[in-house]
Amino acid sequence: MQQTRFDYDIAPALREDIGRLIEVDLAAGQLFAPTGLLTNDALQDHVPEAVMLQAIEAGDLLKISTQGGAPAGFALISQRGGTLYLDQISVHPDHGRRGLGGDLVRHVFQIAKQRRLKQVTLSTFRDVPWNAPFYGKLGFREIPRKDMADWMLELEKIQAESLDVSQRCFMVRKIGWL
Repeated sequence: MQQTRFDYDIAPALREDIGRLIEVDLAAGQLFAPTGLLTNDALQDHVPEAVMLQAIEAGDLLKISTQGGAPAGFALISQRGGTLYLDQISVHPDHGRRGLGGDLVRHVFQIAKQRRLKQVTLSTFRDVPWNAPFYGKLGFREIPRKDMADWMLELEKIQAESLDVSQRCFMVRKIGWL
């Protein structure tokens, strides 16, 4: 368990956390309502319980919680194309603007180092302040379309079923572990 500032801890998520993590995901998703970037159906969507269970078993779902308390946020990761991919990061708005998202991302960097992966990648909305600009402050840079890996193009096709992918970008941050 890693302690962060403001009396929050980061630890692997547990099965019993799933209900609260879904609540966090749904609440965090509502932040997108005023942007018009997500449909009403998408605003009611969350990471499926089965995906969370599989990620817990793989050690790919992290939670950030108040000390001894319920989860306030999470990061879902997976290995794709030789990188550690940040599939999803969500912080409940009641715990927002405290640096918890940044703490989660920095913890993901540590996991990438432990797994001896040289990059963390993600896809995000280009112009939403808590998306690409936030990640840019953490050292991520946008990947030009011509440099996108095949798995990124496939993921973009899936995203295009429910999102305007012209508003999105893939980003990368190199991780030094040598």
